[in-house]
Amino acid sequence: MLGLRRLLAVSGHLGGRRAPAVAPAFAASSHSTLFVRALQILAQPGPVRLQKLSAPDAGIMELRLERPEAKNAIGKEMLQGLRSAIEEVEADATANVVLVASSVPKVFCAGADLKERRLMGPAEVRDFVNSLRSTFSSIEALSIPTIAVVEGAAFGGGLELALSCDLRICGKDAKFSLPETSLAIIPGAGGTQRLPRIVGRSRAKELIFTGRRFDAAEAVTMGVVNYCVPAGEAYQKALELAQEINQKGPLAIKMAKKAINQGTEVDMTSALAVEEECYEQVLHTQDRLEGLAAFAEKRKPVYTGK
Repeated sequence: MLGLRRLLAVSGHLGGRRAPAVAPAFAASSHSTLFVRALQILAQPGPVRLQKLSAPDAGIMELRLERPEAKNAIGKEMLQGLRSAIEEVEADATANVVLVASSVPKVFCAGADLKERRLMGPAEVRDFVNSLRSTFSSIEALSIPTIAVVEGAAFGGGLELALSCDLRICGKDAKFSLPETSLAIIPGAGGTQRLPRIVGRSRAKELIFTGRRFDAAEAVTMGVVNYCVPAGEAYQKALELAQEINQKGPLAIKMAKKAINQGTEVDMTSALAVEEECYEQVLHTQDRLEGLAAFAEKRKPVYTGK
């Protein structure tokens, strides 16, 4: 419940509206009074919570990690929660953007639950890591944009989770690492593949071979994150980006993501063919006509995803 109150407080601050009387109350910040944003809870209480923001931010969803006693370390229960949340997002035709964040102060995700891991045999470890890898791949494969909100530690599987998102925003106190080689293993949930695609092969080898920690400033310089903001403000920046995306044509956003993801994995001729195919998908939509009409009439377009 504490995690939810913190989430509602932050969301209320960004929404700038007072929620109905049934919403929980909370204290004022040092800068301004925080008001509760109404959220619809989609997932049952547990280490992962999926929620939908209310109007005017309908279309934005939040996936929250809520396992404070283990610094959001990913064990079997959290992994199942992640899988269920992803399935829920995939099934929701109204979802346009997903924020992946933590309700635990000063930590995004500490990585795999090593206490639980010690009780597993080799075959069980293999199955768990394979499932974790496929879960992160499912996040990457979502048709809508995903934004990781990183405050505090993002280590091991926590960083791999962030890397599976389309965009990453961090607070200046964020810390990152893929420390697996220190445990005589390798990043096994996509880290050896996604990190070099983001920062380049040589830099990724350095970070993975040494397992060293790097801070938010270095993360920005290397391109691991899109933005670094003052500590505690990563959610606000991520929400602002989500709001911008949420105003665009939802089919166009999906096709743009598909074109980029698929096109960057093939040669240029094949990539341009992918772009042509994706453009064809938006050519005969109501949203495209609405965009043209809104431009001519000098008004904001109202997109329906059709």
